[in-house]
Amino acid sequence: MSYVGPDFEPPQPRRSRRGPLTVALAALVPGALAGWLVWQAVGDHKEGGSDRTASAASSSTPRSASPSRPSASATDDTKPGTPSAPAASSSAPVVSGSLKGKVVVIDPGHNPANFQHASEINRKVNIGTNWKECDTTGTSTNAGYTEARFTLDVAHRMRDILEKQGATVKLTQDGDRSFGPCVDERARIGNAAHADAVVSIHADGSAAGNRGFHVILPASVHAGAADTRPIVAASRDLGEHIAGLFVRETGSAPSNYVGDGTGLVVRKDLGGLNLSTVPKVFIECGNMRDTKDAALLTSGAWREKAARGISEGIVGFLHG
Repeated sequence: MSYVGPDFEPPQPRRSRRGPLTVALAALVPGALAGWLVWQAVGDHKEGGSDRTASAASSSTPRSASPSRPSASATDDTKPGTPSAPAASSSAPVVSGSLKGKVVVIDPGHNPANFQHASEINRKVNIGTNWKECDTTGTSTNAGYTEARFTLDVAHRMRDILEKQGATVKLTQDGDRSFGPCVDERARIGNAAHADAVVSIHADGSAAGNRGFHVILPASVHAGAADTRPIVAASRDLGEHIAGLFVRETGSAPSNYVGDGTGLVVRKDLGGLNLSTVPKVFIECGNMRDTKDAALLTSGAWREKAARGISEGIVGFLHG
């Protein structure tokens, strides 16, 4: 998701919080960042798309919902014009155990058909503290692989992983709506499900050279219809678990442009977080406008790793 748009205004300057957050992430998964540095030195990245400007109009034709629920193996694993190796990892989740009775809501950012409904997604909705547009089209790689396709694919893979461990998994949208849902409705879906954890999946649209993932945590907000105070601590715990496992499973580094190298960012301007009454975080899995990150995001094999890392973080959080 680009920082330009509803739910993603440019973050305000803030003082460095490197110390405590870095300690928190490092304590969660000892050696994860060190492992990434070794991997990075070997040069395991590949080239992909580039450029900063999101080109939502270049989105491919949205996939319609199939009568049978799409699985990870049924999703499109290719970037336009570039073959990719779709390979689901055979590795079992590191954290195992029954999740029977647990409810997880996965929120695939944006909708593949949003670009066809400009007036609807530009409608303002109340996000608790102020009003913002219903949704955006999201961003894309320079070659036209859209954020909406990426998020839905990762969501399907996560659903397969978590359901195998007994969790009840609900998606806020499955490519089965003409647009949306709006950011306020996305929050309500998680609340109505009494979810034990909600994760909103995204990919950023920042400047080329900006790389890595970051997990967005809710700030303590108490204004208007928003009151995140009851979920701040649990959401941070969820986010730290996800960040640590994402590093380990994907080999990706925490963002080099936000979060002071911790992979964690606190935001108070996101309706999806402000209106949530259950533990919830966002994850920006990488920057679609950076060539190296784009090569990862458009790889089916890497998306499987991303799905596993996020899912294992959720499992670790739910197991306490």
